[in-house]
Amino acid sequence: MASLDRTLTIQQANQEFFRQFNGSSEDICGRNFREVVHPSVQQPLVRQFSNLLEGKHQRFVTPVIAVGPGEGSAFTVPLTAVAVRGGLPDTTAILVMMPTAGDAEGTHVVTKRKKILSAMDARILEGIAAGVSTVPLAASLYLSRQGVEYHVTCLLRKLKVPNRAALVSRAYSMGVLKVGTWPPEVVDDFVK
Repeated sequence: MASLDRTLTIQQANQEFFRQFNGSSEDICGRNFREVVHPSVQQPLVRQFSNLLEGKHQRFVTPVIAVGPGEGSAFTVPLTAVAVRGGLPDTTAILVMMPTAGDAEGTHVVTKRKKILSAMDARILEGIAAGVSTVPLAASLYLSRQGVEYHVTCLLRKLKVPNRAALVSRAYSMGVLKVGTWPPEVVDDFVK
């Protein structure tokens, strides 16, 4: 459990929260909450926190990909956030509860943020995820149809999947595509 201020800075947390992120009070407190979640879920999460602070909702529950300090130490965990209002009109805090990965049936995900995609690969992956077929995608990217097919084949090999549907699914599961945005958008951390 952790307490955040209006700027989403972690003010306090309990020992389980510190243990989950392999840190101490000095390591975790004072950091922005966005730093402990995967880039693919930051934007939709910030939107939900904003709704809490504006009073549109009192609480929300959503799965998030939390990121620990080590390479590949990410896990999916349900997050519950509750707005806690004080006596003064401007004193709102957010209480965040995240069960430990073991308690939450958390699943480890691929999170090595290697720059695996070229800028063109990223645009093609975004087009495929948006459902754009080869010819319109080729026209919008100033490529030939065969050029798009070549890049698609390379993407299938890089992500070790058999078809386009599996490509999009794998990209989301790896955090390559941002969650909660339309049209689909590749996280900059994966682009060379």
